[in-house]
Amino acid sequence: MSLRLGALQDALLSAGATEDLARKAAEEVAAYERQLADVRSDLVVIKWMVGTNVALTLFVLGRILTT
Repeated sequence: MSLRLGALQDALLSAGATEDLARKAAEEVAAYERQLADVRSDLVVIKWMVGTNVALTLFVLGRILTT
């Protein structure tokens, strides 16, 4: 995987980790951050869907109760 966090890798190297371990750890954290971004974007869509559903439900209930 070519996606890495350079600052994390440098910090791990300066803390005494081997270059291979620092590279693998930085790649793993980068992959985790990418998955987290995907979850956050999914949550935006879910919030929009729930908000629309609530608004439409309240509209229908309002129409039923006022007639």
